[in-house]
Amino acid sequence: MNDHWHLEGRRDGKGTDPRDTRIADDISRLTLAASADGIVAMDDAGTIRLCNRAAEELLGRPASELIGTPFGFPVVTGRATEVDLMLPGGRERVVELRVTTTMLEGERLVIAALRDVTRRKQTVRDLETVLEHQNAVVAIAAHQLHGPLAAISVLAHVLQDQQDTMEREQRAQIAARIAELTSRLQMLVRNFLTAARIDASGVRAVPERVSVLEIIVEQLAEVAAKPGDIHVSCPPNLAVIADRAEVAVMLANYLGNALVYAAPPIEVQATERGGWAEIRVVDHGPGVPESFAPLLFERFTRAPGTDSRAEGAGLGLWIVRTFARANGGNAWYERDESSGSRFCLRLPLAQKPPARSPLS
Repeated sequence: MNDHWHLEGRRDGKGTDPRDTRIADDISRLTLAASADGIVAMDDAGTIRLCNRAAEELLGRPASELIGTPFGFPVVTGRATEVDLMLPGGRERVVELRVTTTMLEGERLVIAALRDVTRRKQTVRDLETVLEHQNAVVAIAAHQLHGPLAAISVLAHVLQDQQDTMEREQRAQIAARIAELTSRLQMLVRNFLTAARIDASGVRAVPERVSVLEIIVEQLAEVAAKPGDIHVSCPPNLAVIADRAEVAVMLANYLGNALVYAAPPIEVQATERGGWAEIRVVDHGPGVPESFAPLLFERFTRAPGTDSRAEGAGLGLWIVRTFARANGGNAWYERDESSGSRFCLRLPLAQKPPARSPLS
């Protein structure tokens, strides 16, 4: 193990002091079974007398620069402490110090065992961030789910208590409102579950050929829209290469946002443009405040002054952009002065199948 140690030579130019060699041998035996990455031995003045190669690695300096210089870090015997190191080149490292003392040849030496805990420290920080994030998600979920659930409960009790005296039209209105709130709750829950899945395993798009018109029609069957509220313009042969389920989620969020925050009529415009398939959901609402537009697709953001009836967690548009980019496309917002808002989605265009010969 001696070849792994660097020791201070005599200052009188006569070579290495045999006493220092014995010290190195003794320290080597003392630390042979230690699991620390590096060892530094100092005298009472805090001057480094010995260090091993692992200590050079940790401290980012060769032994020729370390030996004979002050250690420079507080040492507390019998207790582990952590030190943040700034290495050459701006790199940072967190090192755990464990300090003990020994007497060798009548001289007191302070021995510091150094262990790189940068990864462990970062893992702890990441875990704390995740826990804080999860707490925020739970709080937002509880808040956003409470409103529609409470409204459904009230409406259900009204139906139950007044069903004998209520007009059929009133009952129909309450039933429609319950259906609308239930649809909104389902969207909220889907978004929370989708966000949790993205956090846990990322986005793993499985691309396939997807008919855009087919997806649009499927989503129209799911939304709680009145007849005539949504108009569609889409070439029947327009297709994209993307994950089918994720395309459905993206379009569902765009339509859901338009129905909740904007005003009909809502237009779904799909077209081929510049080698891409582009889908735009256009509404006739008030639009998005210009100052807020850059934040639209950020997680957990909602426009200031949003109608309190429009429950949302600020996840839908973030999910749209996350899925769009994972599928090789993008999502963005455009202001339309004449109508309101345009929420846009671009996805890779599927190649058209070769035309069949009339004789085939």
